[in-house]
Amino acid sequence: MPKEIKEENMEKAEKKMEEAEKEEMKAEKAEEKAPVAVSTVAPAANVEEKKKSSEKSITGIAYIYSTYNNTIIHITDLANNTIAQVSGGRVTKQSRLKATPTVAMFAAKRAAELAKEAGVNEIYVRICSKSGSATPGPGAHSAVKSLGKEGLRIINILDNIPIPRGGPKAKGGKRGRRV
Repeated sequence: MPKEIKEENMEKAEKKMEEAEKEEMKAEKAEEKAPVAVSTVAPAANVEEKKKSSEKSITGIAYIYSTYNNTIIHITDLANNTIAQVSGGRVTKQSRLKATPTVAMFAAKRAAELAKEAGVNEIYVRICSKSGSATPGPGAHSAVKSLGKEGLRIINILDNIPIPRGGPKAKGGKRGRRV
């Protein structure tokens, strides 16, 4: 009697094993079909990405005029049509703060927002300053950093500070002023 029970249990176990194998085969076939469905969806996503990347991006020029009294950010397109013009005086009420890096950062942020509304995504940066000064004002560096952080792609940075070479003849003659 125990041998008969064992044989019946063995037959049941074999049937269960066969059923499990059939289910595994069905699952494998479903997995094989799934990548085909995913691959048909993937190119559609790539097409959407290509459409977004093919949108027209306007390139502009950002002129940053920075002295020890004020910082002016002027963004134009490549044909020199003004897109945005913001200065430190438009951002703050205190005249003593117009040239600080913090105010220059806020001015650049406002100019970048106006430029992005006009469709500008890439900019060339030109840093200008008063003639005769070796370095730009304190707001130039922070303005450039702020333009980059606002999402504008900076292509190139050029220092356009005019440097005097020799200059006019000094007053007083060859031996200087005699007192």
